[in-house]
Amino acid sequence: MATQTRAYILIETSVGKTGEVIDGLRKLDAMVNVDAVTGPFDIVAVAEAETLNAIGDLISDGMHRIPGIIKTITCLSVSVQD
Repeated sequence: MATQTRAYILIETSVGKTGEVIDGLRKLDAMVNVDAVTGPFDIVAVAEAETLNAIGDLISDGMHRIPGIIKTITCLSVSVQD
């Protein structure tokens, strides 16, 4: 099995838009998990793709087209253990 690139994505949403953003994120193929959280961010999403470029495409071509996302911070995993 090929090694996947995993990213943890911290997402800030517009007031009242968290549910809609979660619904949009869950429709993206590379999303493994999407959780609403408390704290400075509203959502933490986990995405996996074959390459770093595919993660970049997910963010720029997929996530940034979802209305209600204000800010994202992407943290790439340096060690994936199953």
